[in-house]
Amino acid sequence: MIAVLSDTHVGDRAKALPIPLLEKLKEIRPELILHAGDITSPEVLETLEEIAPVIAVRGNVDRLNLPEEETVEVNGLRIGIIHGHQLLSINPQFLTLKALDMEVDLLVFGHTHRFYFDFFSLYGRRVFLLNPGSPTFPRWDEPGFAVIKPGEEPDVKRIKLW
Repeated sequence: MIAVLSDTHVGDRAKALPIPLLEKLKEIRPELILHAGDITSPEVLETLEEIAPVIAVRGNVDRLNLPEEETVEVNGLRIGIIHGHQLLSINPQFLTLKALDMEVDLLVFGHTHRFYFDFFSLYGRRVFLLNPGSPTFPRWDEPGFAVIKPGEEPDVKRIKLW
């Protein structure tokens, strides 16, 4: 199981990671945590690392020394991680093209603070797109994150905090 977070904004918009988030992560016991940027505080990564290994990318407000994008393969599923601010527009077409460019099956992105999960086919390839939303500062959404059960078709579930 992989936990997916984005837009935690601890230090600039939130004081700390919500206790319900940490409780749910400890309950789920993910083997890996992906963070799609706007972390803003290194303590977030330290706290998450106590639960599971973390792969994170830099968001537009991060001043942390993190890459702009990452890829990881889990159980045959190639996952790309970006924040999304780098794209001209965060729409399915641009995101699908980015996923194809990164040669991934699933592209995790953030920036909008809203949960989104869908898939698209382009050039004979099917690509899944996932934005886990924000556990601390959602926009027109509920606070939460996502979990992925990797496989040929990723099983994605949205976890709401309350």
